Amino acid sequence: MEKIVFFITERRRTILVAFAALAVLFGAMIPMVEVNDDLAGYLPPDAPSTKALDVMDREFTAPLPNAELTAPDVTIPEAMEMKAALAKLPGVSDVIWLDDVYDVRQPIGMGDPDTIDEFYKDGDALFSLAVDDGMGEDVEAAATRIAGEGATMEGAAMESSEIVGAAETEIIGALKILLPLVVIILILATSSWAEPLYFLIVIGVSIVINMGTNIFLGEVSFITYAVSPILQLACSLDYAVFLLHSFDEHRRKHEDPLTAMRAAIKESMSVVAASAATTVFGFFALNFMNFRIGADLGINLMKGIALSFASVMILLPALTLLTYKFIDRTRHRPFMPGFKRIGRAASFAAVPVVAIVLLIVVPCFLGQGRTEFVYNYDVDAEVASVEEAASAGSDGTAAPNGDTATATAAATAAPNGDEHETIIALLVPRGEPAKEKLLSDALKRIDHVTGVVSYATEVGAEIPAGFLTEDVTDNFYSENYARIIVYTDTPPEGDEAFRAVEDVNAASAEYYGGEALSLGESVNTYDMSNLVRSDNVTVNLIAIISIFFVLLITFRSALLPFILLLTIETSIWINLSIPYFEGSSINFLGYLVLSAVQLGTTVDYAILLTNKYLTLRRALPTRAAVEGALGESFRSILVSAAVLSAAGFSLYGSATNPAVTEIGLLLGRGTLLSLLMVSFFLPAMLLLCDRAIGKLTYKSSFWRPARGASAHPERL
Repeated sequence: MEKIVFFITERRRTILVAFAALAVLFGAMIPMVEVNDDLAGYLPPDAPSTKALDVMDREFTAPLPNAELTAPDVTIPEAMEMKAALAKLPGVSDVIWLDDVYDVRQPIGMGDPDTIDEFYKDGDALFSLAVDDGMGEDVEAAATRIAGEGATMEGAAMESSEIVGAAETEIIGALKILLPLVVIILILATSSWAEPLYFLIVIGVSIVINMGTNIFLGEVSFITYAVSPILQLACSLDYAVFLLHSFDEHRRKHEDPLTAMRAAIKESMSVVAASAATTVFGFFALNFMNFRIGADLGINLMKGIALSFASVMILLPALTLLTYKFIDRTRHRPFMPGFKRIGRAASFAAVPVVAIVLLIVVPCFLGQGRTEFVYNYDVDAEVASVEEAASAGSDGTAAPNGDTATATAAATAAPNGDEHETIIALLVPRGEPAKEKLLSDALKRIDHVTGVVSYATEVGAEIPAGFLTEDVTDNFYSENYARIIVYTDTPPEGDEAFRAVEDVNAASAEYYGGEALSLGESVNTYDMSNLVRSDNVTVNLIAIISIFFVLLITFRSALLPFILLLTIETSIWINLSIPYFEGSSINFLGYLVLSAVQLGTTVDYAILLTNKYLTLRRALPTRAAVEGALGESFRSILVSAAVLSAAGFSLYGSATNPAVTEIGLLLGRGTLLSLLMVSFFLPAMLLLCDRAIGKLTYKSSFWRPARGASAHPERL
């Protein structure tokens, strides 16, 4: 420790230059980090829909449409020219239009009206495009220019670009709200106008380095990209506050700033390390989710907290020692009042508080376990991925003579215009057209199935695939698999959608056993739903067990870890049960992330209060020690909670993505609930369990009145 402290304080300029260089280097790498917008891509490799997608990508070369372009007021020849121009655009793999389903040289009135209207109606042309990953924004700009004024483009390809762009916008939007709030909170909590600037610089450097080092991970999810900078700032800012407060205190004892800083580092190192450890263990639990987005977020936040710890303990002392005179010149009187009386209020309310908590804890625990989840990050979005195969829009009919255009449309077009239209793609072993026909007929009889498109239904099982050209059969057959498209009238998720998935899977299993594979948005969300409940149990257990052992080692007590965990877990249960009692649902990512984040970060408040209590209890009786502990620690707890809740509500107020807003709301509300529980329930439990705590804590050395001495010394 002595060598580390000596190095930090003696190599101040070297440290400053090194951190500045790292910030510039990794800051330049941030735009190079790929942001993944596809939640389905984080399903585990053994998930049924993941296996099916791998097979389809390997077996089928024909691209599926993922974007729609509407060109208003155009003639047939103009639309044909547009199609040719669209096909030449970089990032466009295929374009499907009316000429793929009908001979446009013939009069339009001779064709099937439903089929014609799906591609050309009232002079408007609808094109279906297969757009390469990451090219949605560029293709949209170029395609709408080709289509002319009033043209619109939508679909999964555009949603992908919008999600990534929105993640960047949401970071900026949240910071615009959060930074002014943080500055105000820090000004109230500190005695120098300059100190908040120092805090933000030091944590900001660690955030930039963290975001830049994501380049070594290959990519990050849009959730991680949008949320992690805000969470890192909110979770680690109090490390910097604690160190500079310690420095201020030691400067009153030592005239030499260098000596004061060395003492502050030694004093702060263990406390800040313990605080960072509990936060890291909370995030560490996310890595054990089967749904791999947990590991994506968990690794990023663990890395961020470690970098914040290093930045606070190395960069902040170096920066402060080089410029401490500037801090001295910007001193102001303390704005935040003392909180001595809050301890007395909490101690007198102990019994009612415990009674209320015990009354609600069981219903809240049961309620949070029954909260309904939403699995899509945008439940109002159009059907993505395979489901966009429906966007070409046809009645699904195909001539038995094997007409190329009609067969192409059959593989890519929806048979109806239902308000909800979700598609399940089935992959079954190739080679038995009669069995395909039987399965297709069975699928049509399933509730909510509105149409089935396969080679057997559209071309005819009696016509061998070898008699047709590849551009017909490629839509239905690969070397080893046949593709069947099932249209349903359900939304992408929910009870009806999941029952439809189960019924489709059961029907395919009846004919093909375990060889049949299914994929699609509703299949993806079905797989997510099966993972979430088990992932929630896993994350919570690992977080609780890890933090329990940290508390056990910290306090050397058999009872205190249970009391502290009960305090924070109760606030989590209350927070997560609110949607259940409101009759609403929450995004599953918000649920999973909040459980780990709220426990890992707000347990620090309980640790701070308990440490004060144990220290004071060696010199004071129970009530005086509890009141004094809350009075001394409430200011620090309040500042930390204010920053974290402000971060949550900033995300909630600025984000447009439902998953991000859900995390923000749950974090903001959960932090305030933890603040209330630590401020009132925890002191009550310490007061009521004091005798048991003394007996079950190793070398507690609790104060006991001597014979003939007063049992009620003067209160703090």
